[in-house]
Amino acid sequence: MASTPEELTISYSEDGVEVVKELDKVILSKGAWTTIIFRYQDWNRSKEEYGPDKYSIRRYQKRSGEYLPKSKFNISSRDQAKAIIDALQGWTAD
Repeated sequence: MASTPEELTISYSEDGVEVVKELDKVILSKGAWTTIIFRYQDWNRSKEEYGPDKYSIRRYQKRSGEYLPKSKFNISSRDQAKAIIDALQGWTAD
């Protein structure tokens, strides 16, 4: 388990293969509850290559000095990510 937000990752290996490859992350908030957005790719076993970029927003709660995953929202495509960006920009425009 991670003891700082910087240590949190969604990278995951199985049988020596990195099946979830973290490309980047942005820590949106820190504290007892930490929110991070990750950019990642999944390994496609049949094609033996990584798929398109995906995104995940994850919330962690710090308990006894360790961060525990509490919730997540996966953004499965670039188009869905752009739609979320457009909606947020519309709501936050001055």
